[in-house]
Amino acid sequence: MHIVQLAPYIGIGSGVAGVAANLEREFRAAGHTIESFTTATAEGMGRRRRTTRHLSRNRLIRAFALYRDMVWFTAVGTARARRFLAERPDAVSICHNALMTGDVYVNHGVVSAAMLARGHGTRRMLSNPTHPFTFVRDLIRYRSGIHRTVVVLSDEEAATLERTYGHVRPEVRVIPNGVDRERFHPPTAEERAAARAQFTLDEEDRVALFVGHEFGRKGLDVAIAALVHAPTVLLLVVGGNAQHRLDEARADATRLGVAERVLFLGPRQDIPQLFAAADLFVLPSAYEANALVVLEALAAGLPVVATRVGYAPEVIVDGVNGYLVDRDAAQIGDRFEQIAAQPAGSFAAAARASTEGHTWADTARAYLDLAARIAAEKVPTSAPPPRGTPG
Repeated sequence: MHIVQLAPYIGIGSGVAGVAANLEREFRAAGHTIESFTTATAEGMGRRRRTTRHLSRNRLIRAFALYRDMVWFTAVGTARARRFLAERPDAVSICHNALMTGDVYVNHGVVSAAMLARGHGTRRMLSNPTHPFTFVRDLIRYRSGIHRTVVVLSDEEAATLERTYGHVRPEVRVIPNGVDRERFHPPTAEERAAARAQFTLDEEDRVALFVGHEFGRKGLDVAIAALVHAPTVLLLVVGGNAQHRLDEARADATRLGVAERVLFLGPRQDIPQLFAAADLFVLPSAYEANALVVLEALAAGLPVVATRVGYAPEVIVDGVNGYLVDRDAAQIGDRFEQIAAQPAGSFAAAARASTEGHTWADTARAYLDLAARIAAEKVPTSAPPPRGTPG
């Protein structure tokens, strides 16, 4: 089968680019012909545009540059992607973001739902020009016949899509993201000791790990406040791509009197090693389409304390592999202490087992089944024989 993936960028990591890269690897491993159409592909098909997104430290200038790039890729990129796909009529196309074309569209999140979940939704929507543009673009996408199928990443997201946009004209399918169970696994005693040594942690120390860039939506303030109710727990914070957000989080920790128990690590790539150093993972997010990092933490043997958003309610069982909680600091702190009271590794086997059947290979098979059906629909039917010709 011939598959073309459409996305602004494709590469190992987090977010849309990482999902597309993991699927590409599995599609190739299954023996299929894979091509990609990215921003670079679109630029290579015509006059190259000038980008300034990373040339200024001014937030407004960067926001405007991001908006301009998004509009360019949606408008010009879509036209060039359609030309690209027209030259490959046999291919099944999977669009991951921005472009208004493709047999399958993968919904990686509903921006207005993310804004509303945090409160003051209208103000948040209007605070960034990319938000209303995305809403209108996707309203057209879901009410039209641009795509044959829309893939969402959780049952909850299917409901969110309908609440936000009303009737969605294309078929909606739920295909959750996968996890690399080889990269993310419970640490050996030696791996755990080495990971904890870099932070001079004793074996008695109990460590919660938070990973995410959007501190407000993902609830870092709530995780920090939970430490007031969990005096035996330390918190490692990974992420934060804006200095003012890091400064605000540090100020919160100081104001609450828990600064000595919070370590801000900034953006890191060694996430498996950080899982090895931790005893639990926390994500009190207001909104998630899926939250891949929840699956990664479970595969690494960590119990997860998370709110009932995204895929968490479908995989977390209270007291078995973690806890589902409200966005409430006292409740989260209580769960921290319940986990901290158990011997290290008590939840590892159950957490790991809950990711069986959730590998990227499993996810890719679901996409391939969908793609095979679409490929069959694309095969033109033979014209009926002329009248009088033996059948």
